[in-house]
Amino acid sequence: MFARMLVPQSAARKIQAMILSGELAAGQQIPSQRDLSQSLGISRASLREALLTLETLGMLVTQPGRGTFVSEGPPSGPRAMAPWRYGDSYPVADVFETRLLLEGAISEHSASTLTASDFDMLGQIADDMEHSWSAGDLLSNVESDLEFHALIVSRCRNRMLVDLYRSVQTLVTETQRQPIPMTAPARMSESIAEHRLILGALKARDGVAARRRMEEHISNTALCAGVVLKKR
Repeated sequence: MFARMLVPQSAARKIQAMILSGELAAGQQIPSQRDLSQSLGISRASLREALLTLETLGMLVTQPGRGTFVSEGPPSGPRAMAPWRYGDSYPVADVFETRLLLEGAISEHSASTLTASDFDMLGQIADDMEHSWSAGDLLSNVESDLEFHALIVSRCRNRMLVDLYRSVQTLVTETQRQPIPMTAPARMSESIAEHRLILGALKARDGVAARRRMEEHISNTALCAGVVLKKR
């Protein structure tokens, strides 16, 4: 999946750079998909995936019958949330609930297997999340978020839990992008702090606390997407 996403992600980065530099101004209609795919040297399919990613992050908005436009307002400010892409398969609430169950259990298992270098890496990733958000680099912010969770998953000693997580990873990834437009700066600060609390529990080798901290974080993230998860 990573190789397949490499070209769309690179294209998304180039378009985001155009937005952040002002080359594509707020409210401006972006070039047609034909022109944009030619200028970026990519296929229309890869471009569509890149545009969907940026739309999910709230940087672009598609107006039926008119085209795709750069969203109004600062990149890190609250905006309208894009429609859930996978509604034909599962409601977004079901995916968040599945994340809660899987990642909570995975965090508990990983507390005993993560290494000192893993802890250093997780701390650096949390710092990267904070810096990229401040710079308006939403793509890097989400990529760091994904990397943080993926590292914890990779150290889980229950390989079946890992396989279950990876079987739904595309949907999980979308729930980490979906709330971004509704995430105010104060909430992002809280989210980064939650990542550091998860890290603190893992470093203490406290699996029960790691599970609880991860579940709290996922529940709070779900709230940004308008999903209220039942407390366990």
